[in-house]
Amino acid sequence: MTRHMLPGEPPVEITLRRSARARRFSLRVSRLDGRVTLSMPARAREAEALSFAEAKAGWLRAVLSGTAVRQGVDFGATIAFEGQALVVTPAPVRAVRISGAALLVPADPERLGARVSAFLKLAARQRLQAACETHATALGRRFTRITLRDTRSRWGSCTADGGLMFSWRLIMAPPEVLDYVAAHEVAHLAEMNHSPAFWAIVARLMPGYQRHRRWLREHGGGLHRLDFAAEPIGALAGD
Repeated sequence: MTRHMLPGEPPVEITLRRSARARRFSLRVSRLDGRVTLSMPARAREAEALSFAEAKAGWLRAVLSGTAVRQGVDFGATIAFEGQALVVTPAPVRAVRISGAALLVPADPERLGARVSAFLKLAARQRLQAACETHATALGRRFTRITLRDTRSRWGSCTADGGLMFSWRLIMAPPEVLDYVAAHEVAHLAEMNHSPAFWAIVARLMPGYQRHRRWLREHGGGLHRLDFAAEPIGALAGD
């Protein structure tokens, strides 16, 4: 994949992706973070692809204007942790911790995003490990490992050898939503499909799972708004 900047105001970054299955050019704007992907046939020329994108520039900017922009983490910002709003607060602490409605972080803005994301990932692993063990025991099955990633297309997955993968951003959702995703993936240890038998297992592991599934559909996109690797909005670059 290669990246190009579409000129204009504002400029638009486009990721070009060649695909052996593509028969024509197609543009996709992620509803989660506004990333633009231009898929193109394997033998097509980049110049043709960029011309196609330029012809769709008006449409692209119209779509992007309605897409929430990802934001860097800054002191004073509010982040969600287990469904609760916490204010990122500088404090004389050695490690990130919660105090009331504040997320206390060492007062070093250059490492702020890395520290907060590390805190969230550790908490996510602990909660997901506990939830998966509970559901796997109830189901009478075993999983082989838990992997955390920052995925945008799915909240979890299960491999044929019993490996479970989750988005660590689930720690920002209400606890019961994280628990639902854990139950969903553990259920795949018995049914590697989405058949009625699979959903019956999910319902047994977590009665009333439908409202938590609905929460993800309605609010899950918001969990991707924060970019922990980006500079905060108020940051200034030096000469």
